[in-house]
Amino acid sequence: MSFPLRNPASLALGLFGLVLVSCSASQPKTDSHRYVFAWPFIDTAGMSPRGGTTTGEAVEIDSAPSQAWEALQNPTLSKRERDRAAILAMAGDYRASFDFLETIAFDPPYRPAQPYRSWGTERVYVIEDTDERISLQHVLEMVFVDEDGNRQGPFVQKHWRQDWVYEPKSLHEYMGRRHWTKRTLSPKERRGVWRQSVYQVDDTPRYASIGKWEHGPQGSVWTGSQTGRPVPRRESTVRQDYDLLTAVNRHTILPTGWTHEEDNLKTVLPEKDGGMRTARAREIGVNRYEHLAQFDFDAADAYVQSTAPLWAEVRRQWDAKLESSTELDIATTCDETPVFIALFSYATKFEEGPAPSTPETRKFVADLIDCITAPTATRGGR
Repeated sequence: MSFPLRNPASLALGLFGLVLVSCSASQPKTDSHRYVFAWPFIDTAGMSPRGGTTTGEAVEIDSAPSQAWEALQNPTLSKRERDRAAILAMAGDYRASFDFLETIAFDPPYRPAQPYRSWGTERVYVIEDTDERISLQHVLEMVFVDEDGNRQGPFVQKHWRQDWVYEPKSLHEYMGRRHWTKRTLSPKERRGVWRQSVYQVDDTPRYASIGKWEHGPQGSVWTGSQTGRPVPRRESTVRQDYDLLTAVNRHTILPTGWTHEEDNLKTVLPEKDGGMRTARAREIGVNRYEHLAQFDFDAADAYVQSTAPLWAEVRRQWDAKLESSTELDIATTCDETPVFIALFSYATKFEEGPAPSTPETRKFVADLIDCITAPTATRGGR
C-alpha cells in the first residue's frame, strides 16, 4: 500500500499532536524541578521529570460534584446499573495529568529512569452505549502559550479509546513481540465482571483485562486483572531495554472526576522459548482526570463529527478481525509507513472534503488492516 499525503500541513499538525500525546502540555517551567516522591539516597540531580516541551494555557477546575457523580449515588440503582453509571461518569471535560515513577530496580546497577510528567485538556466522548457495551473515545484539544505569551492553537489529537463489555466471553492478551492471543473465559470468570479493552490512537488493539466494580460512598473502584501491554510511546521513543509492560489498572470514580492508576513491571522476554521472563523495574503511574469548569472543545467536536465515518469503519473491521482470530500479530507500520500516519492522513479527507465514499473507505481500512496483520507485513515497534 502507498499513502500519499493529501494535505501535508494538516498531517504535520496531526504528527505534532501525536508528539503531544507523549509530551502533552507541560507544567510551567517553574515546576520542572518539583520532585516530591523520590529515591532519597542517590543523586537525583538528573531526575527532574521529563515530558512536556510546551506550556499549557491556564485552566479552571470545577470543584463541585458532577451530575454523573450524583447519578451514581442513586440508591435505587441495581449493581449492574451502578456499574454502568460509573463507566459513563468517565465521560466529560478534563484536565488530564500523567505521572510515572520507577519505584524498584530489579537488576543493579540499573538506575531509575527519569520520572515522566505531562498534562493536557481532554474531552471524553460516549460513542457507544448499550446495555452490555460502552465505548469512550478520548480526544485532546490543547492550547499553548509561546515564549512571547502568544496563544497558539487549538490543536486536536485523537487519543486513546476504552471499550467496556459486561460478562465477556473472551479477551485478547498481549504476549509481547507484537503478538496477541485470544483467551476464552469460563462462566465463573465472566460472572459479574467488565472487560476493559484499550486501543491506541489509531484504534489498533493495545490490551484488555477484566475486573469487578466496587461501589462506596467515597468512590467507585474497578481493578483489572494483570495484563501484558506494548511498551508505551512515552517510553519507546527514548529507550529499547525492555519488551512489554506487565500491568494492573485501577480506575476510581470521584465526585470531581476520576483517576487511573497503573502498577507496571517493565518486562524483558527470554530470547528462547521456555526461558524466564525478567523485570527491569517496577513503575507506578497516576493519571488524574479533573473536571474543567469551562473549556472550548468546539475544534474537538468538529473533528469527531467530520471523521466519524472513518473511525466507525476502523472499529467495525477491528472488531471483526479480533472476533475471528485466536492468534494475531499486529505491525505498527505498513510499507514502512506508521499506521497512525496512514489513518490520520486519510482522516484529513473527511475534515476538508469531499469525503471519500463508503466503499472507498471500507477498502482503504481493509487493505491497511490486512497489511499490518499479514505474515509479510513490515514489522515495527516492540
